[in-house]
Amino acid sequence: MAVIEARGLSIDYRIGKVWQNAIRDVALRIEPLQIHGLVGESGSGKSTLGLALMRYLASNARIKQGEILFEGHDLVPLSDVDMRQIWGHSISLVPQDPLSALNPAFTIGEQMAEVTRLHRGFSQSEAWQHATEMLRQVKIADPEQVLKRYPHQLSGGMQQRVMIAMALSTEPRLLILDEPTTALDVTTQAVILDLFRELILTHKAAALYVSHDLGTVAQLCDYVTVLYGGEIMESAPVEALYTQPRHPYTYGLLASLPSAAHGQNTRLHTIPGVAPSLAERSHACVFADRCPIAIDKCFTEKPPLETTTDGRTIRCWRWEDIANGEAQLEQQQEINTESAPPRATYVLRAQGIRKYFGNRTFLDRLLRRKTSYVHAVDNASLRVRGRSTLGLVGESGSGKTTLARAIVALEPADTGEIELCEVPISLRLHERKRQTLRDLQMVFQNPNDTLNPYQTIGQALARTIRRLSEGRLNRQEIEQRVINLLQSVRLTPEYMTRYPHELSGGEKQRIAIARAFAMNPALVVADEPTSSLDVSVQAVVLNLLKDLRAQHGVSYLFISHDLEVISYLADWIVVMYLGEIVEEGTNEQVYNVPSHPYTEALLSAIPLPDPTLRRQRIRLDGDIPSARDVPKGCRFHTRCPRKIGDICEREAPPLQDAGDGHLIRCHIPVDELVQLQQTEPERQSHG
Repeated sequence: MAVIEARGLSIDYRIGKVWQNAIRDVALRIEPLQIHGLVGESGSGKSTLGLALMRYLASNARIKQGEILFEGHDLVPLSDVDMRQIWGHSISLVPQDPLSALNPAFTIGEQMAEVTRLHRGFSQSEAWQHATEMLRQVKIADPEQVLKRYPHQLSGGMQQRVMIAMALSTEPRLLILDEPTTALDVTTQAVILDLFRELILTHKAAALYVSHDLGTVAQLCDYVTVLYGGEIMESAPVEALYTQPRHPYTYGLLASLPSAAHGQNTRLHTIPGVAPSLAERSHACVFADRCPIAIDKCFTEKPPLETTTDGRTIRCWRWEDIANGEAQLEQQQEINTESAPPRATYVLRAQGIRKYFGNRTFLDRLLRRKTSYVHAVDNASLRVRGRSTLGLVGESGSGKTTLARAIVALEPADTGEIELCEVPISLRLHERKRQTLRDLQMVFQNPNDTLNPYQTIGQALARTIRRLSEGRLNRQEIEQRVINLLQSVRLTPEYMTRYPHELSGGEKQRIAIARAFAMNPALVVADEPTSSLDVSVQAVVLNLLKDLRAQHGVSYLFISHDLEVISYLADWIVVMYLGEIVEEGTNEQVYNVPSHPYTEALLSAIPLPDPTLRRQRIRLDGDIPSARDVPKGCRFHTRCPRKIGDICEREAPPLQDAGDGHLIRCHIPVDELVQLQQTEPERQSHG
């Protein structure tokens, strides 16, 4: 018997006075001990379906039709009182944001003890003892002390572990995991994913894992369902779905993923158009408008959800044509023939950049205490060649964004030297010349932070051009420049009259990129510009950045926590840890041996979007230390899996040259690193 099963499930949301259909005719089963992945773009209905399976919907939502069978019993007709018993004993939720789910007014121990006292009848001492044991199970060191802390005193990874421990405290039969690793660094995410599989098997539970990250789903799940427009497109065992997708949408998602294997001059597969809103969803095939192999029937008739001979379910009129090879889904990868190799000259040289943040309170001044400094960036140097991309990577708190903001003078560096196009420039923004502002532009992570909601797109772009051109362009010339900019980022002139709220996330980011190119810059600093985008939209933006580099000869300083994006886009890679550069080299050098132990851990933590591949796993213990209290010696020694002794704690490591400019800051000799790191991903059966 399935732990949970949805049959013909449809869900509506009331928007104004109209009921809009969000989930249509969904059929889904989760078997005992199974981890079932649910994937799709933003707006596809993943979270709605996940919450619906536990009958936990918003006040403006209703179950229009269908059944939700939990261990054979239909949850749909149950009262809220009955459902509270099930939520307490049988079904638990691990949300995306643990801080919003934890009560800031109570300690971790008080909140965990309350769960087992209410739902399992434990005494206070029993509840406290059980909470201690659960924290040990989720690999939290010193659980007795953690129980006494408040949520804000824990890191994001620790908060998420507490949520997992709390969810498992009642021994549920079903866990709903709603994007639980989205906000975590790749190293922390790897540890959490290991915990999920281990604990779900230990507690003999089943799980629904909701995610947009195809890599984590491939590595964690046994079975996968692909959702689009509120409908199931395809469901299959994880290996079958990833190696032989039968639906055009599934194929499009997988083919959009960037990796080093694509090569520097190839384009990513893209899915044209955008996902439909609730009001725009077709009553025929919901994916037809974006499908590369759609036929007339797809626009007039709704395909049924069919079960194939290999056990998968699929909703597509042409799945048999895809299976037998009559319908070709592969998109011809276009070689960017205009792309030129990096020039020898450097468009940016930053030398000895240091940025500390002081934090001296009124009480500190009154008691004449010494100022406490956050060592955000310490003596960092980097160079960017013309017509090239430098990728800057590291965990949250590594200092990569602060270094980028120091270069553009949004956070002026305390010390250091910067040259732009071989001309020294000031560390202070107000001292920089107008030409410097034209040559050095920035694209931020969230385009909403840079777009005025009260200005049209045309007005926003025109204002930037007007200010940077210093009156040298008349109104007609500015308008033509705006049109050219929109066309360069694959948007039509009609977008000039639109406001930011009328654009999708990907369109907003393209506008932000267009504004950065308003006056043909020499260097664009891009701070996580694709981190909030769906994989299909991300592919469009990454292709666009490559095209613009080829057309305009621009260089990028590209910041990202996604090493697969960096491997696809960057020529040169710099790795930062706790304010310090620990490794730099070409793309090929950094992604192969030897590498710094920190880089090695980052690479091993990347969730490969192939369920048949496994990397040798290196898991880092603990969180990145506070930049206010930087460890002596090697800054990485507190977490390093290759620590060789006291020298790592006492002495700062030397910067070794591994050859051809490949620099590694480590006490371990390069030859020894090569011997230690000679490993390859291994292929094995999933599960």
